[in-house]
Formats: sequence, structure tokens, C-alpha cells
Amino acid sequence: MSEGPKPAQANNPLHGMTLEAILNALVETYGWDGLGERIPVRCFNIDPSITSSLRFLRKTPWAREKVEGLYLYMLREQQRRARL
Repeated sequence: MSEGPKPAQANNPLHGMTLEAILNALVETYGWDGLGERIPVRCFNIDPSITSSLRFLRKTPWAREKVEGLYLYMLREQQRRARL
């Protein structure tokens, strides 16, 4: 008897995360200044807000990839620190 297909995204930490939740977590961890240093785009450095940043990220795939990459890095660093 087969158990059925395994979920394709089971090990993907981005699965089920909204862009807004990712952005909020990054802002909470790094602040707008730290986020703007790590990903130098206008929406993070000049009058930043969640709304304007989401609008920009939804239209700009390369910036969204950088944000998702930074989020994954942040998760790895948190896990690494938790093991120490």
C-alpha cells in the first residue's frame, strides 16, 4: 500500500511564508538601516515602509530573490547560534 506522494516543499523554509512575513522578520532582525546596507535598494533606504517595499519586491524578481536569500541566511544564523 502506497503512502502517496511526499510534499515537494517539505524542507523548504520559504514554503508557506508570505513575502510580508519574510520582510517583517528581516526588519525585526536587522532594522531598516541594516536591511538597506545588506540589500541596497531605495525602498529600504529612503522613507522605508512595509507597503512600499512589498510593492517594489512584487514587481522586481531580482530584489525579491535577494530578500529571500537574506531571510534564509538569517534563519541559518539563528539556528547556528541556538546550537552554541
